[in-house]
Amino acid sequence: MSSVVEQTADHPTAPARAGRRPAAVLQGVALALGLVLMVGGFALIAIDYRPYKIPTASMHPTLRVGDTVLARKVGGGDIGRGDVVVFRDQAWGGELMVKRVVAVGGDTVATSGADHRLTVDGQPVDEPYLATQGGQGQPFSVTVPQGRLFLLGDNRVGSLDSRTHLEVDGGTVPAEAVEARVEATVLPFGRTGLLDRVTDFDGFASPKASQPGPLEPSAYAAVAGAALILVTSAVGGVAGLARRLRGRSS
Repeated sequence: MSSVVEQTADHPTAPARAGRRPAAVLQGVALALGLVLMVGGFALIAIDYRPYKIPTASMHPTLRVGDTVLARKVGGGDIGRGDVVVFRDQAWGGELMVKRVVAVGGDTVATSGADHRLTVDGQPVDEPYLATQGGQGQPFSVTVPQGRLFLLGDNRVGSLDSRTHLEVDGGTVPAEAVEARVEATVLPFGRTGLLDRVTDFDGFASPKASQPGPLEPSAYAAVAGAALILVTSAVGGVAGLARRLRGRSS
């Protein structure tokens, strides 16, 4: 025969449990939300982005030897002037390379003046990202075929790029050779951060430098989710300990 526990002074268990139920529900909701944010943020980054390690100083100072970058997988049609891209072209040896797009199909890219300043369609381009100004090397002038790109390293005095392949298709590479667009440096931690969007080509017709992808909001969501899980777990643990201490002292 079952017994019934009455809510008397000798049996305070039921009201105490009822009083704790809303807090437990809120804790569960917070943990679930944190898990969704953390997993969702990391999943989006894992799906859209790939890590690459920088092997040379050709993109110094934007990217340095040994940097690990995150690059978003894109097609060549989504690339604009000023974008830093990862590409592979058999005419350049078939190795993965990282360079900056300075001209697209239909552009005439050249150097002019005593300082060999870069021009696109005769218009000078300010390039504040360069390691040294005026380091373009020998003068050149190339009209980029449609569907192809002209790429240079930011370290113009130490980069093997379109200027050193002028004898093959004017130094251009097919747009479909692009595998990804670099958006951030993740290692070493002292250099972690998003690449600044280049605005120096915005005066030209499209395509301009691309807008950032979902990397930043995804990273914030993942970090916020992890923080929410840690804080909620810590608060729940402290509250549980306080309840046990009160139970012992009563």
